[in-house]
Amino acid sequence: MTAVADRASVVPQTRDERRALGVACGAHALHDGYTDLVYVMLPIWQAEFGLSYAAVGALRTLFSGTLAGLQIPSGLIAEKIGPAPVLAIGTALAGCGYILAGASVGLAMLAAALILGGAGASTQHPLASALVTRAFAGPRSIKAFGTYNFAGDIGKMTVPAIGAFLIALMPWRPAVALLGACGFAAAIAVFALMPRQRVDAATHAHSTDAPATSTPRHGFPLLLSIGIIDSATRMGFLVFLPFLLTDKGASVQAVGLALTFIFAGGACGKLACAFIGARIGMFATVVLTEGLTALGMLVLLPLPLGACYALLPLIGIALNGTSTVIYGSVPLLVAPSKRSRAFSIFYTGTIGAGAIAPVLFGFLGDFIGVRPAIGAIAAVVLVTLPLALALRPVLAAAAERS
Repeated sequence: MTAVADRASVVPQTRDERRALGVACGAHALHDGYTDLVYVMLPIWQAEFGLSYAAVGALRTLFSGTLAGLQIPSGLIAEKIGPAPVLAIGTALAGCGYILAGASVGLAMLAAALILGGAGASTQHPLASALVTRAFAGPRSIKAFGTYNFAGDIGKMTVPAIGAFLIALMPWRPAVALLGACGFAAAIAVFALMPRQRVDAATHAHSTDAPATSTPRHGFPLLLSIGIIDSATRMGFLVFLPFLLTDKGASVQAVGLALTFIFAGGACGKLACAFIGARIGMFATVVLTEGLTALGMLVLLPLPLGACYALLPLIGIALNGTSTVIYGSVPLLVAPSKRSRAFSIFYTGTIGAGAIAPVLFGFLGDFIGVRPAIGAIAAVVLVTLPLALALRPVLAAAAERS
């Protein structure tokens, strides 16, 4: 009788775990896809509204800056009314932003649409990642979080590719509006399927198992600095990439395909660097990925268009691989009771840097041109190497204590 009761208690927990991971992965894929669809649209909006590179970067910043700045408020609101309605409303708002973009008749309306979309997208990272960490404990949490991160890259690959395909069939306005309408269907699914209570009651207890050992105070700021530079240079490069490829003769559809290639490489890079980082350590992995990122950017400049497509997946592996090891290093530098807040700060800092970078690099592009600006971005990437060297002994000591 007891065995039957125990089995009955396990089934809902397993079902809720699947629902939690499914909702988190679905939301991550759609929201990240919406975020990176902007890259496909930038050359179209530049031609439509006669924009400079700085103005193009500002459009990107309106979306990603709003996304970054409202993450912590989104988490606070969710504490008051629950994560399910906040994530559902955010998903609907993100879709509404693209519907409004499709209806825009001027630059001001487009800017408002991007702000609205960014506000909706701000709900995803803090709420969906918290959902995963509440649902799974211990080693299972690491695997679940890896699946969650991989789902975001799937969205980055598919949504921009679908957008480029739709633009080949119809004008860009109805194409983006159609994609935006998908957000409303996704919002209903999020609200209906998202578990309303904590899935694993042992999660909180498990999170306090690790000793709250002290680490040098400069460890987390150093790690955050690496994350900020990595995010800023990645976003700056992705803003210029469509224009570099267009200059080499690529069509809008070809740019969408190129972004799919680089994001596919990025997805593989996140998975691969999790194993590489575990084997050779954070410092060696950062040296490898950031070094290859800078080299790939420089090699891309003189290559013909066809060769660029062959190189882009490799650049994507290095470009996104760093994020795996730096995010995975956060728990080593922060006490268990402070990890949730630390991840919020980390997301805000890295995404915020990615939001500001396009404007700064956009001004640089207006002044020196696209190709020299990409060369400058490659140089900034290498600043992460001395920071990683300074962080190396801190992480080594923290790993020994854990």
